[in-house]
Amino acid sequence: MPIIKVDKLTRRFGNITAVDNVSFDVEEGTIFGFLGPNGAGKTTTINILCTLISPTSGRASISGYDCSSQPSEVRKSIGIVFQDTTLDKDLTAYENLMFHAYLYKVKSADMKDRVRDALHFVDLFERRNDLVKKFSGGMKRRLEVARGLLHRPGVLFLDEPTLGLDPQTRASLWEYIADLPRKHKVTIFMTTHYMEEAEICDRIAIIDNGKMITIGTPDELKKTIGGDVIYIRTSDNKKAKLEIERLFSLEAVEKDDELYFTSSKGDACIPEIIKTMGETVLSVRLQRPTLNDVFLKMTGKGIREDEVSSNDTVKEAVRAYRRRRDRG
Repeated sequence: MPIIKVDKLTRRFGNITAVDNVSFDVEEGTIFGFLGPNGAGKTTTINILCTLISPTSGRASISGYDCSSQPSEVRKSIGIVFQDTTLDKDLTAYENLMFHAYLYKVKSADMKDRVRDALHFVDLFERRNDLVKKFSGGMKRRLEVARGLLHRPGVLFLDEPTLGLDPQTRASLWEYIADLPRKHKVTIFMTTHYMEEAEICDRIAIIDNGKMITIGTPDELKKTIGGDVIYIRTSDNKKAKLEIERLFSLEAVEKDDELYFTSSKGDACIPEIIKTMGETVLSVRLQRPTLNDVFLKMTGKGIREDEVSSNDTVKEAVRAYRRRRDRG
């Protein structure tokens, strides 16, 4: 059953339509990715789901509670890990979690056990009495995940949970996040600018200019590319673009100093390109479709063109999670 339901959601700010007739469902116990470039409308959508603003029209609900008419019940049903840290740095890890437990009115008899269990889950129990200001960025993020789970929410919102962390720490944090649905029976609703991290999602929605562009599993979205992606750099990209379109009847797109295009027979295309263009070819590479390729195709731009990562450590962490999930 869907734990999140969004139906024809629209939000206007004056003459600007930030969210335009958006609809989607999120199944309980899954990891759902909500992706889009800056200004796409994803923050506005999340703010509606978290009851921070009301929609102009349409409806959104979480755990059966309407986000507009039952905000208190919705807030009890969700946890949030913000993009920027909101921990009290002058309190210890234990004190931060106890304070959160009081705010959410966790039963006194359960508080200490829940705090202990949450700290154990993120491997911070041994550091429970240390001030948060002594923690690394990765430790703070793990503590925020623990805090978001204390009141046993049905949905945990993760807004760019690994932004600014080094690759090793990002990979480590994803090991904890990936186990949340199974260990804590919580649904994850996440945003990220690192496309390889989105591979961890069961389903992904892409939004741009306030409109829903596409939704599906990572594999389903990659199949929309229709073949291999070939990247080529030449001494005259404009001339090469015309040659590729003439020879193969394929549309080549120029991005930065490269051309890229999709071919169902990528291995056969490359020798022909080199044979025809000769020494004008400076580099050529073939790549199986990625989510970043999907994003480029759907929106015409990278999700964050200066920070798209292809770090092998994070990719391997994601692959390991998907292998565990497939084995059940």
